[in-house]
Amino acid sequence: MRLLSISSGKVAPLFGNHHPDYKSVPSAIRKKTVSDLSNPTLIEITQLGVQGDEQADLSAHGGLEKAIYVYPFEHYSFWNNLLTRETKKSVNLQAGAIGENFTIEGLLETEIFVGDKLLIGKLEFSVVKLREPCFKFNAAMGYKGAVKAMLQSGFSGWYMRVNKAGFLVPGSKITVIPGTRQTSIAQQNQNLFTQHNQRDLWE
Repeated sequence: MRLLSISSGKVAPLFGNHHPDYKSVPSAIRKKTVSDLSNPTLIEITQLGVQGDEQADLSAHGGLEKAIYVYPFEHYSFWNNLLTRETKKSVNLQAGAIGENFTIEGLLETEIFVGDKLLIGKLEFSVVKLREPCFKFNAAMGYKGAVKAMLQSGFSGWYMRVNKAGFLVPGSKITVIPGTRQTSIAQQNQNLFTQHNQRDLWE
């Protein structure tokens, strides 16, 4: 289990001027890699997340409890295949494209529980909850079924709180310290998917 890349983003209009109804909707979902295995630069991680990263809506993302969004690299083939098929265009998403700060490998939603601690390098994090996608994820992916696909697949990723801040570099080993292990991220995801189906909340 290791950290593959670190990404951050700036708040910008989610929709361009070509979409006048929504051009003023702000978002920082479009993250760019600032350090990866090919260019392993030390990046500062503060209590509020990756230094320089921004969030447009702190009720949904960011803050102390959702400072870092983690996403497994293993799911990228799913998204590339799905989006290529649905958009009729060749898609090859790069790390950060799902909106995550940390792209990791070797650890999935079925294996991580709310309250678990992750040691990455010399830093410590606590798992808080799954990522709940909204219409902004559909927009970023260019596919109106992206939210449903994320919940249906269970490939949601998760948010973490920063317990010990400092500097990180890609390639750092990840160690899981189990908590009470009552609710996995996968279980949270299934519950949310069921709620959406029952209430017909798909956007």
